[in-house]
Amino acid sequence: MFVLVEMVDTVRIPPWTFQRQLNEAISEELNKKLANKVVYNVGLCICLYDITKLEDSYIFPGDGASHTKVHFRYVVFHPFLDEILIGKIKYCSQEGVHVTMGFFDDILIPPESLQQPAKFDEAEQVWLWEYETDEGAHDLYMDQGEEIRFRVTDEVFVDTSPTGPATATTDAPGTICEPGLGLLSWWNN
Repeated sequence: MFVLVEMVDTVRIPPWTFQRQLNEAISEELNKKLANKVVYNVGLCICLYDITKLEDSYIFPGDGASHTKVHFRYVVFHPFLDEILIGKIKYCSQEGVHVTMGFFDDILIPPESLQQPAKFDEAEQVWLWEYETDEGAHDLYMDQGEEIRFRVTDEVFVDTSPTGPATATTDAPGTICEPGLGLLSWWNN
């Protein structure tokens, strides 16, 4: 569930922190940058484990901060496939059961992965498992806040980095190249 990941980054230390030990300042900057963030295809960063190597520090013209290339290990939450974890049901919806582990909330158990036969109760907004016994069928509800065990079957990382504005073609209608828009007629003179 938790793994140590080796990483390399260039850390910027602002000049007002030069009085501190270099390792302390770098540790603080790395935790500010990475703690509680999901790194794409790595996992949820928890905290700095240790610094394995510090390279030379540089101060660039126009920037009074020092820049140091750092090799370090970070504790990351990255569950293994087929690992069984314990969590609590956050809520249920048509798309499945949403589970929280307290520090990580982005867990979804889709309907096809639930115990079968399962159905969604619209009135209660919960999934239920129709458990068969010798005495008949019993409905076992998956209520909010209940502790459950679940198996990791897949991991999906969604890149949420911002995208730039769409580029417009220069000859498309409604652009500055169309007569009457902007300063095109002045520019052509």
